[in-house]
Amino acid sequence: MTMKRRFLLHSLPVLAAAAMGLRVGAAWAADEAPDALIKRLTQEAIDLIQTDKDVQSGDASRILALVERKVMPHVNFQRMTASAVGPAWRRATPEQRAKLQAEFKTLLVRTYSGAMSQSQNLSFSIKPMRSSPEDKEVIVRTLIKGRGDPVQLDYRLEKTPGEGAGWKVYNLNVLGVWLVDTYRSQFSAEINAKGIDGLIATLSARNKSNAFGDAKPTKG
Repeated sequence: MTMKRRFLLHSLPVLAAAAMGLRVGAAWAADEAPDALIKRLTQEAIDLIQTDKDVQSGDASRILALVERKVMPHVNFQRMTASAVGPAWRRATPEQRAKLQAEFKTLLVRTYSGAMSQSQNLSFSIKPMRSSPEDKEVIVRTLIKGRGDPVQLDYRLEKTPGEGAGWKVYNLNVLGVWLVDTYRSQFSAEINAKGIDGLIATLSARNKSNAFGDAKPTKG
């Protein structure tokens, strides 16, 4: 893999975070089409990265705060965690579920944060959607362009009703690999070997050792 391509791949989590998070207002987000939402939010994130000096300098506390405040409200995090854990989620206790969500959230936040200061001079395009107005779940496909070859980055979104209504991300695909599916393979092996508490302990240890930005999914 060339250095240019590695640069672009390191930048992708930031745009994933952007598309899951930066918002102008809940009412607007609730009425926006999913592809329009992804387009607007990704552009806002690129603008932020290019103008925020603290982000550019790699200020960990600044980056973590931005990701926590602007990304997580636009993720169906319970669905994301439950899907990553797989069948074991159904037999997990409420306390175990809370711990799994907390550790998985920390893992993803640090993944996004670790790439944030490296993402500059990026552009993107949104591919035409194949969906109908009645659809409750859609895929938005984007093409990210940087200093190397373009890379496709896709998002699975669901339409949520009631308070906080709007489109929320519950999975994303980088280079043909869905993030949640990748983690499910890893988590399944850990649960089979050590149980749910073993997975929680492993995630906790990984998060403590990867103090900033080293947690990255691998193909299972």
